[in-house]
Amino acid sequence: MLNATILSYITFFYFGAFLFYLLMLIMHRKAPGVIATLISVAGLIGHTLAIALRWAESYQMGIGHAPFSNLYESLIFFSWMIIFLYLLVEWRTRNRTLGAFVTPLAFLAMAYASFSPGITSHIQPLIPALKSNWLISHVITCFVGYAAFGLSFGLSLMYLLKRRSEAGRPGAITRLLPSTGILDELNYQMVVIGFLMLTLGIITGAVWAHSAWGGYWSWDPKETWSLITWLVYAAVLHSRLVRGWRGKKIAVLCLVGFACVLFTYFGVNYLAGLHSYAKS
Repeated sequence: MLNATILSYITFFYFGAFLFYLLMLIMHRKAPGVIATLISVAGLIGHTLAIALRWAESYQMGIGHAPFSNLYESLIFFSWMIIFLYLLVEWRTRNRTLGAFVTPLAFLAMAYASFSPGITSHIQPLIPALKSNWLISHVITCFVGYAAFGLSFGLSLMYLLKRRSEAGRPGAITRLLPSTGILDELNYQMVVIGFLMLTLGIITGAVWAHSAWGGYWSWDPKETWSLITWLVYAAVLHSRLVRGWRGKKIAVLCLVGFACVLFTYFGVNYLAGLHSYAKS
């Protein structure tokens, strides 16, 4: 299929963008960063085209549905959302250093989707439970949240590196990084966005579950770990707003939170449950 071919090439676009962002940090030059941004924008455009083609091809096959129904399609959309959200942050902050920390997430997601022998790129009919108008709203809200948490993960790593540098142990790639204060504030903003979108994702999922399976909550492994992830990021916001935590403590909590995101996304797909279809 043409869309799968395009997406396999986009994988290398994001890897190339990562290399140029990394060169920018190592060489302390702006030119590689500009090239990396252009590659990322080109990759996002091609990525968007491929998703649209896949959607259109599903209708041509007579099984038309949004391309968010299995692990392959969710990985593709997750990668798209990471790059899209990152480019918005880059445009807003006029700083490209975050690209070196989040484009690897997009590249790895695309590479796993495109080249893992256990994942099929074929368009498949929806199982009965997925034939719902809630599919698009539930998946989009969840993955906007996941992408925001991915950026929070990158910002947390940047914060810890910059903090180490400011403590008198400078590294080769920390000179261009924003100050720890700016990184901490950006991290907080990403967590707020991710938390709100994950909350909406859990709510839309509960409503969808009621229409599909007759109950709002069943303690399915995916549901349970989504709740655990939500609670971790709720603790991040509570610790900052009520306890006044800043800096290293928040960054470490965000790393723990993203580990929960990854397990919610990947780990529970291989456990028996109502969401086990996600691995096929």
